[in-house]
Amino acid sequence: MNLRNWSKQHTLGLIIGIASPLIFIPIVILVLSWLENFYFSQLWYKFTIDPVVRSKIISIAIISNLIWFYYFLNREKWGMAMGVILGSILFLPYVIYVNFIL
Repeated sequence: MNLRNWSKQHTLGLIIGIASPLIFIPIVILVLSWLENFYFSQLWYKFTIDPVVRSKIISIAIISNLIWFYYFLNREKWGMAMGVILGSILFLPYVIYVNFIL
């Protein structure tokens, strides 16, 4: 992609692609706490302390970007869909670092 073709739609999609997983992290922790019979505070503590748990929960939360991606594809907003994908890719170096290097 050429930066000369970068538009406001790309930027908005990128912001949504970054913000959506961050918003869904507490929801993922809440669902996991219900499924595993833990307290929310226990899993939140593990999330803040343990980088491996953090990367796994972030990986699950990134799935929320699929909703936005398909929504923008169906509305034929290609720039926003591309921004969501780029926002998802920005989490990749952290997840790879924690899972394979640490």
